[in-house]
Amino acid sequence: MSFSRSSLRAWSLYSRYARPSSSLTTNICAIAARNSTKPTYSTHITRTIETSLKSPPLASSRLQWRSYARFKRYTMDQALVNDLKSQPRDDLLFRNGGSDTEASMPKTRTAYIALGSNLGDRVAMIEQACREMDARGIRVKRTSSLWETEPMYVLDQDRFVNGACEVETELDPLPLLDALQDIEKAMGRKKIIDKGPRNIDLDVLLYENETVSHPRLQVPHPLIAEREFVLRPLAELIPHRALDAKRPWKLVQDYLNELPPPTSGSLEPLSTLTPLRAAVTPLHALRSARSTQVMAILNVTPDSFSDGGLHLPSSETRVQTETSQVTETDDLSSLSSPPSPAYLASLRSTIQHFIASGATLIDVGGQSTAPGAPEVSVSEELSRVLPAIQLIRSMPEAAHVSISVDTYRAAVAEASVAAGADIVNDVSAGLLDDAMLPTVARLGCTVCLMHMRGTPATMSRMNEYPDGLIPTLAEELRERVAAAEDAGIRRWRIVLDPGMGFAKVGDQNLEILRHMPELRRWPGLEGLPWLLGSSRKSFVGKITGVSNPGDRSYGTAATVAAAVQGGADIVRVHDVLEMAQVVKMADAIFRY
Repeated sequence: MSFSRSSLRAWSLYSRYARPSSSLTTNICAIAARNSTKPTYSTHITRTIETSLKSPPLASSRLQWRSYARFKRYTMDQALVNDLKSQPRDDLLFRNGGSDTEASMPKTRTAYIALGSNLGDRVAMIEQACREMDARGIRVKRTSSLWETEPMYVLDQDRFVNGACEVETELDPLPLLDALQDIEKAMGRKKIIDKGPRNIDLDVLLYENETVSHPRLQVPHPLIAEREFVLRPLAELIPHRALDAKRPWKLVQDYLNELPPPTSGSLEPLSTLTPLRAAVTPLHALRSARSTQVMAILNVTPDSFSDGGLHLPSSETRVQTETSQVTETDDLSSLSSPPSPAYLASLRSTIQHFIASGATLIDVGGQSTAPGAPEVSVSEELSRVLPAIQLIRSMPEAAHVSISVDTYRAAVAEASVAAGADIVNDVSAGLLDDAMLPTVARLGCTVCLMHMRGTPATMSRMNEYPDGLIPTLAEELRERVAAAEDAGIRRWRIVLDPGMGFAKVGDQNLEILRHMPELRRWPGLEGLPWLLGSSRKSFVGKITGVSNPGDRSYGTAATVAAAVQGGADIVRVHDVLEMAQVVKMADAIFRY
């Protein structure tokens, strides 16, 4: 059998420079060096190729055609191999269909990592492990809540804190395992007893949809289905994903639902854990017998709706009012002199009264969010809140007290945390300052995300909820939770506030109190703790007929009792002594 030289030459050229990129097999493309030139071929060569494709030479019989087709494939592949061999190695690009740019980038994979600790500061250990993963290019995209759990297998050890995270990585499964074990080693883990105490434990639970069977690694993790402390966090992240590729109809949530109830140890359902301060007991939002925390309001402002100027000596009130007009560019040195001894003594007395009355948190605010209140500069707000925060943190009797800063400005939040604050309480949930959520993520502190619309000046006109208050509020808060997670805030660092009195008027606030259990169970918000602030609000005054905010303590007491019944974890109040007693009684009735 013989072939014409022109046809063979055409097939050779075709195989070298005109092979279709739509082949279903893996395409191997040779990319010429940047400074090299590729021969230019005239159009008659292309026509020769097309003609050869339509009517190959010597096609007199079916046998000849099959032989010619086999030779054609061989010639094309052999020419391509020779062409690849002739190219410098750095100029070759291997790809599977996609563009040259896509092919040049390593593929990012998604994996799910289990987090655990039962030694030392357990939350701090887990957070350090997450930072170590980020530093090594294993990007933590989302985290579950943290769950406090009884030990399994080896029972004579402390309770664990467990969670899970979704990561993006370019590492294959075994190198990923190596990186995680290297983090454990760097953090001082020493494995003495299998499944025994450990300061940090990192396991690969899932890796894409792949199954890995290796002496060092089994993926999916073989014990997922029997471990509630693994299924709970996974169900927050991927409830509708299958664990076993051979049983795609059975999802993570299904495995969790099928777990038998505990028969030993604590019969209490697992609860999420939200840290406030290292020396303070964390919030356990799902524990039925938990104590409600009392947050005392410390407004160091001259114009708050209820207690403006109350916690400032009269001379200080005048100075604060005058400096509220300072421009945004002024720094602290241009403001009033450092707080006077009389002011600090008065402030200390107020703080001591809060603590003795039962406050476990103190919320310090330097910018009034009352409708119509003027907006002060960042430097003025700092000059108000920093002395109070520093004073609280210096008091031995406040060692067990968490400090919250009530601000919607990232700069104020950062300076306050540096001064000793533990929590950022943002009435806008990050909407009034784009830098707030990334700042909180970087600081690693707990944040309270409150539901509000507009600004304090416009919120009262934005109280229409045509699709219903509770569904709309829940969905808008869920969006803020997602924004916080996207910014890098760990889910276990989030507290929610329905924002009573903020873009809600009259009976809308009562509706929130009535439907708190529904909000706590709302998909996407389950397991998160809630803060409620109804103290002395205008709706209380309208219902009770009390116009003076300072005289609304009885009406406030009823709302605080309702908040406890509805599942609030923190109540924010002005009248600390009275409301702490209400909380104790309400806890005795409803928390058992």
